[in-house]
Amino acid sequence: MSKDYYKVLGVERSASEADIKKAFRKLAHLHHPDKSNGNAEKFKEINEAYQVLSNKEKKSQYDQFGSTFENNGFNQGPFQGGGFDFSGFQNANAQGGGFSSQGANFDFDLGDIFSSFFGGATQGRSRRRRGSDIQLDIEVTLKEAAFGVAKNIKIRKQDICQDCQGSGAKDGKSFSSCQQCKGSGQISTTILGQFRTQTICPSCQGAGQVIKEKCSNCGGAGNIWREQSLKVEIPAGIDDGQSIKLSSQGNSGPNKAPAGDMYITVHVLPNEHFERQGFDLFSEQKIPFATATLGGEINVHTIDGQVKLKIPSGTPSGKKFILRNKGLTKINSKNRGDQVVSIQVAVPTKLSKKQKQLIEELHKELGQESKSWW
Repeated sequence: MSKDYYKVLGVERSASEADIKKAFRKLAHLHHPDKSNGNAEKFKEINEAYQVLSNKEKKSQYDQFGSTFENNGFNQGPFQGGGFDFSGFQNANAQGGGFSSQGANFDFDLGDIFSSFFGGATQGRSRRRRGSDIQLDIEVTLKEAAFGVAKNIKIRKQDICQDCQGSGAKDGKSFSSCQQCKGSGQISTTILGQFRTQTICPSCQGAGQVIKEKCSNCGGAGNIWREQSLKVEIPAGIDDGQSIKLSSQGNSGPNKAPAGDMYITVHVLPNEHFERQGFDLFSEQKIPFATATLGGEINVHTIDGQVKLKIPSGTPSGKKFILRNKGLTKINSKNRGDQVVSIQVAVPTKLSKKQKQLIEELHKELGQESKSWW
């Protein structure tokens, strides 16, 4: 396991989803690149750990395979952890493949074998280094989180140089053939005088050519820093701390390499009227003592606006009413959660002499009625 994501977030392996989320938010706030003492690399590492540990499927794979779980094909095929299985080549000589069990002629490309095990690590054309990822934070209101919203943002990021079209060469044409690989992009190597393998040319990174004269606009990098506008769609029902991945919207890579990705962490601002639990909303509503006693209708604030709520006579403080489909929209669905309204009866504290007398009379009458019940 090359990375311990639990150590990165400072949590135990038995940590709950809530603990993982809490640890991520604390560290993300501490190391955010926009802060004067922020650390972009640390922030990226924290986000990487959170993206894995907050996803049940990825977390399960990570716990089993480690940080290389996305390439866990080692459990399949000819490599089973006990060595290489060359049984697939035992008839190669009979089929004209040039393989001899006597060791006289090993004329196959060992890179093909390694490629089948390690995803082509020793063979192929240019292994261009993709651009770096970008991490952003966006704040939305509870209402925006409930129904979704499109946010226009401005960001300064690396983009392809238009003068050289990302090639890094002057006018996009100033190239010469690579002298080390003679333009092939690959270097052949013989191991033990028997095995031949091919690796990417370190001089041209598999391109077969090198820049003769660098682009004056980007200095040969193939990209430049540019401010761009971007429209981000925030899905309805998104929760605080969740991230949105925009593929290929990160920094562009050098020499026409693929761009990185953009990760946008959404922060839902607190709301004075509601408390959120999943897709449900909880609120409190004060009602007059008379309304609680005699019943009536009251206006209740919801995420959609004011609605009428009927209060039965004799409603006690703490009574809860459920407003169906007045919560947040559920992600990837048209359904919504509910709103739970908790009633708080406002008991009068300053009464006139007449009001006190009326209440005392009511108390006596209710007292007589309660005696008759027994």
